[in-house]
Amino acid sequence: MVVYQGRGKRSSRGSRYKSYRGYKKNELGRLPSLTGLAKKRLKHIRILGGKNKLRLLSEEFVNVVDTKTKKSQKVKIKTITGNPANRHFVRRNIMTKGAIIETEAGKARITSRPGQDGVVNAVLIS
Repeated sequence: MVVYQGRGKRSSRGSRYKSYRGYKKNELGRLPSLTGLAKKRLKHIRILGGKNKLRLLSEEFVNVVDTKTKKSQKVKIKTITGNPANRHFVRRNIMTKGAIIETEAGKARITSRPGQDGVVNAVLIS
Protein backbone atom coordinates (compact mmCIF):
# COMPACT_ATOMS: atom_id res chain seq x y z
CA MET A 1 0.00 0.00 0.00
CA VAL A 2 1.31 3.44 -0.93
CA VAL A 3 1.13 6.36 1.50
CA TYR A 4 1.19 9.54 -0.58
CA GLN A 5 2.13 12.78 1.17
CA GLY A 6 1.83 15.16 -1.76
CA ARG A 7 -1.10 17.21 -3.04
CA GLY A 8 -4.32 15.28 -3.50
CA LYS A 9 -6.23 14.84 -6.74
CA ARG A 10 -9.13 16.96 -5.50
CA SER A 11 -9.46 20.41 -3.92
CA SER A 12 -11.11 21.07 -0.57
CA ARG A 13 -14.32 21.90 -2.50
CA GLY A 14 -14.25 18.58 -4.35
CA SER A 15 -13.27 19.77 -7.81
CA ARG A 16 -10.56 17.79 -9.60
CA TYR A 17 -7.10 19.26 -10.20
CA LYS A 18 -5.54 18.80 -13.64
CA SER A 19 -2.69 16.32 -13.39
CA TYR A 20 0.60 17.77 -14.63
CA ARG A 21 2.91 14.98 -13.37
CA GLY A 22 2.85 11.67 -11.51
CA TYR A 23 4.01 10.74 -8.03
CA LYS A 24 7.56 11.58 -6.98
CA LYS A 25 9.65 9.21 -4.87
CA ASN A 26 10.23 11.86 -2.19
CA GLU A 27 6.46 12.35 -1.78
CA LEU A 28 5.83 8.73 -0.84
CA GLY A 29 5.62 7.86 2.84
CA ARG A 30 5.53 4.62 4.83
CA LEU A 31 2.97 2.93 7.02
CA PRO A 32 3.39 3.47 10.79
CA SER A 33 5.35 0.82 12.69
CA LEU A 34 2.70 0.43 15.47
CA THR A 35 5.14 -0.54 18.24
CA GLY A 36 3.73 -3.43 20.25
CA LEU A 37 4.37 -4.95 23.67
CA ALA A 38 6.53 -8.08 23.18
CA LYS A 39 10.16 -9.18 22.90
CA LYS A 40 12.36 -6.46 21.34
CA ARG A 41 12.33 -6.28 17.53
CA LEU A 42 13.97 -3.53 15.46
CA LYS A 43 13.92 -2.68 11.78
CA HIS A 44 16.48 -0.48 9.99
CA ILE A 45 15.01 1.93 7.42
CA ARG A 46 17.03 3.94 4.91
CA ILE A 47 15.82 7.53 4.77
CA LEU A 48 16.48 10.55 2.57
CA GLY A 49 20.16 11.47 2.44
CA GLY A 50 21.39 7.91 2.92
CA LYS A 51 20.91 7.98 6.68
CA ASN A 52 19.24 5.24 8.75
CA LYS A 53 16.24 5.29 11.05
CA LEU A 54 15.46 2.62 13.66
CA ARG A 55 11.89 1.38 13.67
CA LEU A 56 10.95 -0.26 16.96
CA LEU A 57 8.42 -2.97 16.14
CA SER A 58 8.04 -4.29 19.70
CA GLU A 59 9.59 -3.76 23.13
CA GLU A 60 9.08 -5.03 26.68
CA PHE A 61 11.32 -2.61 28.64
CA VAL A 62 11.23 1.17 29.10
CA ASN A 63 13.70 3.79 30.38
CA VAL A 64 11.77 5.58 33.14
CA VAL A 65 12.83 8.89 34.69
CA ASP A 66 11.57 9.89 38.15
CA THR A 67 11.29 13.70 38.06
CA LYS A 68 11.43 14.03 41.86
CA THR A 69 14.67 12.12 42.43
CA LYS A 70 16.12 12.77 38.91
CA LYS A 71 17.00 9.05 38.63
CA SER A 72 16.40 6.86 35.60
CA GLN A 73 15.99 3.11 35.49
CA LYS A 74 15.13 0.36 33.03
CA VAL A 75 11.89 -1.38 34.03
CA LYS A 76 9.49 -3.89 32.49
CA ILE A 77 6.23 -2.71 30.91
CA LYS A 78 3.12 -4.44 32.28
CA THR A 79 0.47 -2.99 29.98
CA ILE A 80 -0.72 0.13 28.16
CA THR A 81 -3.53 1.85 30.06
CA GLY A 82 -4.28 4.91 27.92
CA ASN A 83 -3.42 6.45 24.58
CA PRO A 84 -4.63 9.90 23.46
CA ALA A 85 -3.63 9.17 19.83
CA ASN A 86 -6.21 6.40 19.40
CA ARG A 87 -8.38 4.66 21.98
CA HIS A 88 -8.18 1.38 20.06
CA PHE A 89 -4.39 1.29 20.53
CA VAL A 90 -4.97 0.46 24.22
CA ARG A 91 -6.69 -2.83 23.38
CA ARG A 92 -3.91 -3.76 20.95
CA ASN A 93 -1.10 -2.65 23.35
CA ILE A 94 0.37 -0.21 20.82
CA MET A 95 2.83 2.39 22.13
CA THR A 96 3.05 5.92 20.75
CA LYS A 97 4.29 9.22 22.16
CA GLY A 98 1.98 10.34 24.96
CA ALA A 99 0.68 6.87 25.78
CA ILE A 100 0.17 6.02 29.46
CA ILE A 101 1.82 2.74 30.45
CA GLU A 102 1.78 0.65 33.63
CA THR A 103 5.32 -0.35 34.66
CA GLU A 104 6.91 -2.05 37.64
CA ALA A 105 7.87 1.44 38.91
CA GLY A 106 4.31 2.84 38.50
CA LYS A 107 2.38 4.71 35.83
CA ALA A 108 4.43 6.57 33.23
CA ARG A 109 3.91 8.66 30.08
CA ILE A 110 5.96 7.86 26.97
CA THR A 111 8.05 10.85 25.86
CA SER A 112 9.94 9.35 22.89
CA ARG A 113 8.62 8.30 19.48
CA PRO A 114 9.23 4.53 19.47
CA GLY A 115 8.42 4.08 15.79
CA GLN A 116 11.00 6.71 14.80
CA ASP A 117 13.65 6.67 17.57
CA GLY A 118 13.97 2.93 18.19
CA VAL A 119 13.75 3.36 21.97
CA VAL A 120 11.01 3.83 24.59
CA ASN A 121 11.58 6.60 27.15
CA ALA A 122 9.01 7.63 29.74
CA VAL A 123 8.42 9.91 32.74
CA LEU A 124 6.73 8.76 35.95
CA ILE A 125 3.39 10.47 36.54
CA SER A 126 2.47 8.94 39.92
